[in-house]
Amino acid sequence: MNIAYSWLKEYIKTELTPQQIGDVLTQIGLEVGGIEEVETIKGGLKGLVIGEVISCAAHPDSDHLSITRVNVGKITLPIVCGAPNVAAGQKVIVATVGTTLYDGDQEFKIKKSKIRGEVSEGMICAEDEIGLGNSHDGIMVLDSEAIVGTEAAKYFKVENDYLIEVDLTPNRIDGASHIGVARDLVAFLKQTEEIEYSRPSVDAFKINNHNLEIPVEIITTEACHRYAGVTISDVTIKDSPEWLQNRLRSIGLKPINNIVDVTNFVLFETGQPLHAFDTAEIKGNKVVVKTLPAGTKFTTLDEVERQLHADDLMICNAESEAMCIGGVFGGATSGVKDSTKNIFLESAWFDPVFIRKTARRHGLNTDASFRFERGTDPNGVIYALKRAALLIQETAGGTISSEVVDIYPQPAEPFEVEVKLANVKRLIGIEIPVEKIKKILTSLEVEIVAETADNLLLKVPPYRVDVKREADVIEDILRIYGYNNIAPEAHVNSTIQYSPIPNPEKVKNQVSDYLASNGFNEIWSNSLTKPTYYEGLETLKAENTVTIFNPLSQDLGAMRQSLLFGGLEVISRNSNYQNSDLRLFEFGNTYFYKGGENLKSPADKYGEEFHLGVFLTGNKMAENWTSVATKTSFFTLKSCVDNILKRLGFNLDKLKIESAKNDLLEEGLEYMRGDGKSFVQFGYVNRKLAQNAEIDAQVYYADFNWNNIMLQLSNHKTSYSELPKFPAVRRDLALLVDEQVSFSQLKAVATKTERKLLRNVDIFDVYKGDKLPEGKKSYAMSFILRDDEKTLNDKAIDATMNRLIAMFERELGAKLR
Repeated sequence: MNIAYSWLKEYIKTELTPQQIGDVLTQIGLEVGGIEEVETIKGGLKGLVIGEVISCAAHPDSDHLSITRVNVGKITLPIVCGAPNVAAGQKVIVATVGTTLYDGDQEFKIKKSKIRGEVSEGMICAEDEIGLGNSHDGIMVLDSEAIVGTEAAKYFKVENDYLIEVDLTPNRIDGASHIGVARDLVAFLKQTEEIEYSRPSVDAFKINNHNLEIPVEIITTEACHRYAGVTISDVTIKDSPEWLQNRLRSIGLKPINNIVDVTNFVLFETGQPLHAFDTAEIKGNKVVVKTLPAGTKFTTLDEVERQLHADDLMICNAESEAMCIGGVFGGATSGVKDSTKNIFLESAWFDPVFIRKTARRHGLNTDASFRFERGTDPNGVIYALKRAALLIQETAGGTISSEVVDIYPQPAEPFEVEVKLANVKRLIGIEIPVEKIKKILTSLEVEIVAETADNLLLKVPPYRVDVKREADVIEDILRIYGYNNIAPEAHVNSTIQYSPIPNPEKVKNQVSDYLASNGFNEIWSNSLTKPTYYEGLETLKAENTVTIFNPLSQDLGAMRQSLLFGGLEVISRNSNYQNSDLRLFEFGNTYFYKGGENLKSPADKYGEEFHLGVFLTGNKMAENWTSVATKTSFFTLKSCVDNILKRLGFNLDKLKIESAKNDLLEEGLEYMRGDGKSFVQFGYVNRKLAQNAEIDAQVYYADFNWNNIMLQLSNHKTSYSELPKFPAVRRDLALLVDEQVSFSQLKAVATKTERKLLRNVDIFDVYKGDKLPEGKKSYAMSFILRDDEKTLNDKAIDATMNRLIAMFERELGAKLR
């Protein structure tokens, strides 16, 4: 929310500097993100002067250029001009040599030049070239009374201002206007000085005639709690006066025309959104507020055709034709045009939930929806309507041609809150005098209905949608009293808490340090994700997704069931920025819905697990002068997984290893306890999932179930043994097996066959090719043998290897190559 310093001072008389105001606002909960000195027109019209065209002749070498001589005060400049309306005797705006003109973020510096052989020492400007309008039909011609040589900045009264950027939190929508900020600022300053804020009077509002009465009907009453309107006839659509344009420019808004500018001005002045309709488009001379059938097509002001939802609140005419998406966006045809003569001005109080859902469904985030979906002031509807009507009469002429229609079936009541003075002291930490508390409350426009020695009964105005409980009122008392006025305690209290063994944070940091030292980067992805990720999956079923009732967008509509999709988004984004060699990890919670009709508590319905996700893609080693690029492989990931588990003290030989192939992983492994509880699944990410994330490279992913790992560690007993005194022996075998036989099966047979001497089984080569029978593959395996009591001899080694070969052949049909 941008607040202009000079604009703010129209409602509050203070000598505080912009920096001092920023400090106060931050103290009272309207945090200021920055203060910037700005110009109402970029560049401040520096270098531009008023000139008079002394002569104008056709260019001898062009059919559309003119050669002019322009008096700019002390000198006369030759200027070649391409505008069709340039003529002798005109007062014009001239950009002299060295002047910088701005077109958005682009800069253009005026230089002395030759245009088709004729010298040009400046530029006669159109209004859009200097930021004073949108027209480029020709040069800007001034009144004949304009004084030659006057600086354009003085002529147009360009002023510098300070822009105060307020970072509004969702609960403080009452500060989304200049009057709202002034009101809160005064509440704080009132504690030390006599000061008030004022808002412009609307007492001059009067009805001129009843020539254009337009009745209003609210059908969808649950979505529209109050709707007011009035007609204004015989308006003239034109540019706004300079003061109005400067006000809008000071907060970064571009002026459009006098009617639209007034509605925008009142929006940022009062916080109440308004909308002006061309009455010629209101068929049947009636406004109807209702929803339309799902699928109805409606073209909005940005000329995009949208399909309406059954719950989208629409402002319609008597023929049920949509004119506007209520509280969100106007229609392409019903708004104010250059030909508009009569308008119907709308001011309303819409239900926040309806507006928020509509805005999210259509991806529209407008100044109006921003306020309506957080809660506007129901009692400010008529004031804003009258204020805008008076400004329209001032800037566009016209007459008020109807009674003010105000449909308000259930007026908003103040929030009744009872505050116990003992709780004020308990929550704030100090005792604030009762009279001071009452002064703070009245400065916040809170009515004190009744008072006892211990309690205050209050009525909080409806525009404070964030103050409905005792704690909210106490928070308001504290922020106006001043956080800086609360002295810190002289002593510090501490508590002794039970710390589980092993310490979860210590274990997590241990693994994080290992990964970081091996070139991994930690990522944090949003726990809110797209529900569509889980459609069609069996491993993570869509019906187990925890969905959000009021999502900010469809992309943030569900809680994640897995860390996988957040990691794929990160990989996709980095790949788009040519950063494709990635090693990533993330710790985070995952969520799922358990289902069931008889579940009572949320804990029965929903589950939450902590996971570690590890991602690898691209090259393991980049190309350099000593080596070629090496691709990351499954075994790169496997070594990482094994090392993490070893670092945590797991004996991999005692883990159950099975194939992990599902709709998340095309191929992989799963490490489990003997009872089947999974520690980790890892392997190749399903190619379809990667392609859906616009990733072409192979992605490797490991998913650690951290809950199961920590449970195992809590029961883990550390054991150790002396280093072996006798040497180990290695023997290798090349086995020919069927294609469906896995290494884990061979390892399981070996471990079962030889329990005493066999220390390790590993694989160092896999071969498939035309030299082997069809349906066969070759495994090259190594076996480490050791006897802890004596040195092995050839006889014992050969006997062991023969037993292994026999068991491989009997149980898996393996043959020696």
